[in-house]
Amino acid sequence: MRKLISSGSRFEEEIGYSRAVVDGDHVWVSGTTGYDYAAMTIADDVVAQADQAFRNIAQALAEAGASLDDVVRVLFIVPRREDWEPCWPVVKRHLGKAKPASTLIHAGLQTDAMRIEIEVTARLPKGHP
Repeated sequence: MRKLISSGSRFEEEIGYSRAVVDGDHVWVSGTTGYDYAAMTIADDVVAQADQAFRNIAQALAEAGASLDDVVRVLFIVPRREDWEPCWPVVKRHLGKAKPASTLIHAGLQTDAMRIEIEVTARLPKGHP
């Protein structure tokens, strides 16, 4: 059974994608930036953006019936190399228990204000309906 999850972001509606897709026992979460979707604002600081991105991801995972502890794969996209290391403590705080497979790519993002984008794949916990 396939379930589509939306964060309510205008980007999802305008572009035509879902924040997350649940199919079987997998949850694929789209690349997620540090936007606070309630206020449609983004912090200037990359560490604050990374933390907000994880909160956005955690919310989508919760709607799917999973958590950050269920993440098996993560992709980080960071435009500025120097922004990556300051994010390490945030990554460890959110994914330290799951310790997923991980990839980092340095590439441009949709706007210059976006300093990190995070995409994850999770497996629903055993026994999930």
